[in-house]
Amino acid sequence: MTLSRIRTTCTILLAAPLAACSPVTEEVVGDDPPSEQLLRAVEAQAEPDPGDNCLLMVWSEQDDPDIEFDKQHDAVKGGAISCATGTSPSQFEAAISALRDAARSGDRARILEQVGIPLLYIDDAGNRHELTETQIDTLFDDIFDERMLDLLQRLDLSQMTVEKDQGAFFELGSLWLVVDDSGQPKVMTVNNQALEEAALAARNQAERGQGEALEGS
Repeated sequence: MTLSRIRTTCTILLAAPLAACSPVTEEVVGDDPPSEQLLRAVEAQAEPDPGDNCLLMVWSEQDDPDIEFDKQHDAVKGGAISCATGTSPSQFEAAISALRDAARSGDRARILEQVGIPLLYIDDAGNRHELTETQIDTLFDDIFDERMLDLLQRLDLSQMTVEKDQGAFFELGSLWLVVDDSGQPKVMTVNNQALEEAALAARNQAERGQGEALEGS
């Protein structure tokens, strides 16, 4: 990330509440790498509440952040994606899009690329299984059955819920994505019991005349 991009990032996000953030002084910037420059600028000139600067912190770790997309999509049910998960909405959108496309194509290998190891699989009876890569491959059709593949094809960032330091989920916890060490969201929990409960709740809601079947949590 270039020095001018750092200044631009800081100005775009914080221009109104943190006018002092632009311009960034050379004393603050120094000769550190760009990511360190941005962090120092935020620490030196931003408001004390670190929650206000979650996106800035996330962007400082990315080579080419999608600033406009992230600003427009950070808020979801449960809070800000960047504050709750430590990564950006655009990273979750990329993971969700990859899962959605893989499920629609029926490409097993592409789905598995988005799965973290070990995977927590909760079956219809509520039994919990921590699965290795080999076990996931063996049980693939049970884990990613027709219902789960249908959910994957309908994933939408706007329907996601986040929990601080836990990750993000869909359909009452049927599918959990957690950011791995590389900063990429991966599927870490598949809960078929919760998926059935979500479907039942949606049917009951529809029967009471309260709307369509739930697509999100």
